[in-house]
Amino acid sequence: MADEAVEVRHFAGFSRKAFRFLKDLGANNDKRWFAAHRGEYETYLLAPLRALVTDMADFMLDIDLSLEVAPAVNKTISRIHRDTRFSNDKSPFRDRMWVVFKRPGKDWSSRSIGYFLEINSTWYRYGLGFYDAAADIMTRFRSQIDEDPEAFLKAVAWFEGQDVFELEGEAYKRHKGPDKPEPLRTWYNYKSFYLTCNRKIDEAILSERLVDDLMEGFGMTAPLYRYLLATITRAKPAR
Repeated sequence: MADEAVEVRHFAGFSRKAFRFLKDLGANNDKRWFAAHRGEYETYLLAPLRALVTDMADFMLDIDLSLEVAPAVNKTISRIHRDTRFSNDKSPFRDRMWVVFKRPGKDWSSRSIGYFLEINSTWYRYGLGFYDAAADIMTRFRSQIDEDPEAFLKAVAWFEGQDVFELEGEAYKRHKGPDKPEPLRTWYNYKSFYLTCNRKIDEAILSERLVDDLMEGFGMTAPLYRYLLATITRAKPAR
């Protein structure tokens, strides 16, 4: 009998030195300090982030074949350099990093939904959602709920009873759907939303277990991802 294929994992967890680097970068946010410590960034942050994306790639493509899964900066991995051209904060570096699995394209922050992992020196979070959903997408989202509430309820049936993700985002002060029954009422009123699992630095992120946690969580939310992908496809941008 032929030997069964063994899954090879590249990601073995972040070192505590990664979080120490982010803390020190926050306190020494200048080009000279970063140049002297660039090797730490590449060893303790960039290398494990690339390994993590590599381990997640096939799983993410099972959710959506069009997701970007290249383990590269400006593809799935955030740049540590900040764009300070239009910001009052001229700090040259970010003191956090993230991975985003999304479809490639322009205006992704407002016209795309993505899976994310974000880390800083003391906590990390992961989940699914919009960075800043365009108004026409959320208008279409509410229209879809009006047209077929059961389809939406099916897409979020997994949400009740789980204790991994919380629903967060900016809601309207004047409720959009005050007469909607729950849980439609809550979801209906968001300008933009995301599901997030918030954690302090723990043993999971220091080991390969993080990959399993991400796969379990991202897989759980896949029905909602596909529902929102259809929303984006059907939305018509205002001209």
